[in-house]
Amino acid sequence: MEFPVATKTQHEQWMVETQVFRKYNLFEDLPHHAQTLMLELRRDEHIEYLMRGLRGLPASFSVLDANRPWMCYWILHSLALLGELVDDELENRTIDFLSRCQDPNGGYGGGPGQMPHLATTYAAVNSLITLGGHKALSSINRRELYTFLRRMKQPSGGFRMHDAGEIDVRACYTAISVASVLNILDHELVDNVGSYILSCQTYEGGISGEPGSEAHGGYTFCGLATMILINEVNCLDLPRLIDWLVFRQGKECGFQGRTNKLVDGCYSFWQGGAFALLQRIPSVSEEQIVLPDVGHCTLDTSPTSTTSRISEVGNSSEGTSSQVDDTGGFRQEGLKVPFPVNYNDIGYDFINRSVEMKPLFHAIALQRYILLCTQAENGGLIDKPGKSRDFYHTCYCLSGLSVCQHICSDADSPVLPRAVSGPYSNLLEPIHPLFNVVLDQYHEAREFFSTHRAPFNSEVLH
Repeated sequence: MEFPVATKTQHEQWMVETQVFRKYNLFEDLPHHAQTLMLELRRDEHIEYLMRGLRGLPASFSVLDANRPWMCYWILHSLALLGELVDDELENRTIDFLSRCQDPNGGYGGGPGQMPHLATTYAAVNSLITLGGHKALSSINRRELYTFLRRMKQPSGGFRMHDAGEIDVRACYTAISVASVLNILDHELVDNVGSYILSCQTYEGGISGEPGSEAHGGYTFCGLATMILINEVNCLDLPRLIDWLVFRQGKECGFQGRTNKLVDGCYSFWQGGAFALLQRIPSVSEEQIVLPDVGHCTLDTSPTSTTSRISEVGNSSEGTSSQVDDTGGFRQEGLKVPFPVNYNDIGYDFINRSVEMKPLFHAIALQRYILLCTQAENGGLIDKPGKSRDFYHTCYCLSGLSVCQHICSDADSPVLPRAVSGPYSNLLEPIHPLFNVVLDQYHEAREFFSTHRAPFNSEVLH
């Protein structure tokens, strides 16, 4: 009798499982004090690695010349999560560099003199918000940036990444996120975006980059966050979206980005962050999703193995649909009561909602994966065992770690020790999950841009 030959994908999965479980088995065999040391976040090594990268990069990084604002964001955000400040010289150099990336006609390019691009605009704005202070925040030309966003807006509701560029969910998120955090989001930018995002939700429940493509963790986060920021999240099929998300956390305890793909540390944020968003959507906690024993958020502290099963989604009922009406008001089907929406307040109101339901993923297990499997010994974080460190994975592994630690905490409540895997010194700064910036920096930016108003509407374009 012939047995089927294993595919290349199966072999790769088995190799990853072998490497991961070797680390987990070593951990389980250690005494408690040694386990605590093994779970320690290598904070000093990570900070040294990040600071060295911010000061200057070797010639080998020239292939990333069009991604320089991203390098700033990944490094600065990682340092902010670790509670580390940059000195005045580095801060001023970074602000000056990003100012040279800003196009006179709006938006930021990948480097000085390069065409403006929505992705690098998002990275530059988040970098400047992370630095904070008057010089950084006032360097953003919001008037011209608004005109750039309007130029990128398409009749389909989507956005182009750049002039003559691709239209996808990532472009929608970066445009709407930037407009929201800069207090320039209006009906012209929001109009029909929800319809485009809905066209990208797949039969699996996740969201793809464009209509007809495969559901993907990064695009699912972008689509979900965008729908929240434009107040149309209940238009999504949330039960199916959650069903797709919960099955992306595998036996390795980390997340994969797509069905039948390998675990990857960066999805600790892209998938974990999506769960942090879902927890604050009232229709998830109250109406659309019926979960077993859902009440005030608690953590299971019973002694279970690292590979404990992921919480299952229970029975679901059909959700309410919602939409923006012709006047920009929000109407929820069943209520039929329109009321005006200030789009620029949505992010603030969202983060101030109480968390009243359990995590829909295994937060402690994900922390174990990040701490045991993605930390490079000499600083920085990685995709999975056997891979090299880089600033991208350092940023999103740390962002995911912060999400896990704060998943059951309200914005103004302390994190309980049992929510933190390893020593309590592992605790990172909390983020605003819609924007992925540290929460204190978000509040500073919100206050700044709320008190520095200017006309950002259709008149700007004439």
